[in-house]
Amino acid sequence: MKQGIHPEYKEIKVTCSCGSSFKTSSTLGRDLLLEVCSMCHPFYTGKQKIVDTAGRVDRFQQKYGRKTAGKAKQAEQQQGKSE
Repeated sequence: MKQGIHPEYKEIKVTCSCGSSFKTSSTLGRDLLLEVCSMCHPFYTGKQKIVDTAGRVDRFQQKYGRKTAGKAKQAEQQQGKSE
């Protein structure tokens, strides 16, 4: 390896917008601010939200997932109309 051409490898502090922070080594040489880390990212926390675009999730649940719930809801609506 040639001497003097490689950047310095320093310890830096990484801070997320959620408030968690940790130390790591980097050639950047300054602290980092992140928007999302493994402590708050939905994929790692399991708190993933379903983004419904154009009602696709609702249509799928109506067609395949909620047949009994849909029938119960229709029965309630019909009882409300008859009163």
